Amino acid sequence: MIKIIGVEKTAKAETQPRGKMIAYWTVTLLLAAAVMLSGIGQLMQYGGNLELVTNLGYPLYVLTILGIWKVLGAIALVMPGFPRLKEWVYAGIFFLMTGAALSHAFANDYGDYGFNLILPLSYAALNIASWALRPKNRKI
Repeated sequence: MIKIIGVEKTAKAETQPRGKMIAYWTVTLLLAAAVMLSGIGQLMQYGGNLELVTNLGYPLYVLTILGIWKVLGAIALVMPGFPRLKEWVYAGIFFLMTGAALSHAFANDYGDYGFNLILPLSYAALNIASWALRPKNRKI
């Protein structure tokens, strides 16, 4: 006869290293702030947004659509929970920023020193970094 006296199982809490967590929040807050300010600028049609849109040949109502989506996306990035929504936001920001860079490239509107390409591509890079650094509780 075999007698089992006791079996102990210890659950090891999955924690993310502190440095990675700091990097995630730094990148994510920077991305959310940039997207939020960009969206507000587009909603207010401030800071050369009218010229950018008309130079690319888009109608002005595109500013309202993009501005609303950017503001909502920035909020969704920093609020707790909703991992599936965050995945959609990351995808949306990536397509939005790479689409902006391509729109400027196809319209030969590079800006000073390629600024109109570099800025949206740097936001896309921040987006990828935030997605890659996100903690387990923010993954699907």
